[in-house]
Amino acid sequence: QVQLVESGGGWVQAGGSLRLSCVASGFSFSLNTMGWYRQAPGKEREQVAKITRDNSAYYADSVKDRFTISRDNEKNTMYLQMNSLKPEDTAIFYCAKFRLGSETEVGHWGQGTQVTVSS
Repeated sequence: QVQLVESGGGWVQAGGSLRLSCVASGFSFSLNTMGWYRQAPGKEREQVAKITRDNSAYYADSVKDRFTISRDNEKNTMYLQMNSLKPEDTAIFYCAKFRLGSETEVGHWGQGTQVTVSS
């Protein structure tokens, strides 16, 4: 079955960096659009970035020029490099697998990893 396992979250001071990883299994990773979402306390889950099967990347305006999404199909792994972190980036970050052939419908979620940015 589909498994998405995130890692790399933690605590960092404002201005710092973290790199999140999502190791995928149970499906043909290279064929799917993948994405990162986050949910801050009291807020709805929002899309942070997504990367298509042909490596086209899309970002939320709030993270453009600070975050970089990438994927390594040989390792079935997706990454999110986060630089210049701000306190407002504090959230649980989730790995998402989109439905095959879709760039808009999420089919599976990871368990999430906490990112905390202190001021």
